[in-house]
Amino acid sequence: MLGGGLCFLRVKASRCREAVVASMARRALKLVSLAAASSGFYLYSSKYLDPNDFGAVRVGRAVATTAVITYDYLTSLRSVPYGSQEYAYLKSQVHLRSAERLRDLCCANRGTFIKVGQHLGALDYLLPEEYTRTLKILHSQAPQSSMQEIEQVIREDLGKEIKELFVSFEDTPLGAASLAQVHKAVLQDGRTVAVKVQHPKVQAQSSRDILLMEILLLTVKQIFPDFEFMWLVDEAKKNLPLELDFLNEGRNAEKVSHMLKDFDFLKISRNLGKLYSEMIFVNGFVHCDPHPGNVLVRKCPATGKAHIILLDHGLYQVLTEKFRLDYCRLWQSLIKADMKRVQKYSRRLGAGDLYPLFACMLTARSWDSVNKGIDRSPVTANEDVEIRTNAAAYLPQISQLLNNVPRQMLLLLKTNDLLRGIESALHTRASSSSFLNMSRCCIRAVSTYQRSKSHSLYRKAKISLLEALSLWQINLHELFLRLKGSRLGNWVIAFLSRMHHSPY
Repeated sequence: MLGGGLCFLRVKASRCREAVVASMARRALKLVSLAAASSGFYLYSSKYLDPNDFGAVRVGRAVATTAVITYDYLTSLRSVPYGSQEYAYLKSQVHLRSAERLRDLCCANRGTFIKVGQHLGALDYLLPEEYTRTLKILHSQAPQSSMQEIEQVIREDLGKEIKELFVSFEDTPLGAASLAQVHKAVLQDGRTVAVKVQHPKVQAQSSRDILLMEILLLTVKQIFPDFEFMWLVDEAKKNLPLELDFLNEGRNAEKVSHMLKDFDFLKISRNLGKLYSEMIFVNGFVHCDPHPGNVLVRKCPATGKAHIILLDHGLYQVLTEKFRLDYCRLWQSLIKADMKRVQKYSRRLGAGDLYPLFACMLTARSWDSVNKGIDRSPVTANEDVEIRTNAAAYLPQISQLLNNVPRQMLLLLKTNDLLRGIESALHTRASSSSFLNMSRCCIRAVSTYQRSKSHSLYRKAKISLLEALSLWQINLHELFLRLKGSRLGNWVIAFLSRMHHSPY
């Protein structure tokens, strides 16, 4: 009797939620219709107005999309046995429909919505593949502002016309992103420059957009209690003002230019990881938006060498010394497959009892691969499928973990995923050289910290000697791997193998 009563209550509660969502959907559609009619009236009287300028249009569109997605999840799966093949198929279809609706919303509302959509597209460790695959295209489908809008922004910000500031200014942008676009121009002194111009209205709309997202996420959480994405809003509140501050971006560009002035790269595939290891482990100042549109490679005409060019310096994460050193030691432990220290430093970084899940999220490897050593075997297609399946199954635990770890970790997780995407395209993911470069940077970072805390010359000398020996061992190991992969190395190994099996 009690079981039947509970079942009745669950069904009743479920129906109540569906009724609420259906009501939300009807109201949202009315709001959108009213907004469209209102904006149509204004557009009729002025051809320069954009429907996206009207808050009612943006709000109505977002509310309607949220209501439709929520209703789809509530109704599409209720009559299908959980865990069956039909359930898995239907769930994948709901994911895909919802992702496409979310993508369309981001493209329509632009600005902050595209920025958040790009962030979601990088969350391979958290979201189903249907979402990440669909939302990744937002990196290449950002809207462009008209030349008239660009002239207006420059006039308002700099107090002068374009022709007063530049000898030439190309109308067609070199590239457009969610918050700004870049034009090629020539200054009065003859220097060729890239001019980054913020899209009009983005600054004014951003705070209202974030508030709207926060309200919608809180509403969805009331319907789906396991839905834990408020950390995403918290990150947007903190980071978006920094990305919209171009003076801050200029200071970041100057700082990272000075910080990495000694890097003269020959190869992109190995040195992109080296570049980020230097930023994360040694300097604690990290460019946190390395998607393919922000990482360029060009051949230097003078030397013929390949150079890495980092664009968009609006979003950097400054790591505290304690966090940076714990993160260094955690990665050293992961590379050595030292599970006791993996547990120790994962807990120090806020993972608690979820440290195995944390290790898998950091490395994008299965727990079995983490235990064996992440540098021992390459990533397989089956392992990728296993990771995505587990990500869907452990979504509540992943959300809990993201709420517990330091805020610095959230941007690093995003950065790790973006870098892995580039490395996968270059076929260098989980390569031995990547782990060797990380190991070098971790050793240097920890040794530098230990020397700074030591007041004894003997102790400092000992730390420096141990550092040199550790780096020498890594260099020797790298030389061995290179020889092993060369023709000479293969010939020597084959010769020694024949000698070993020779009867004489």
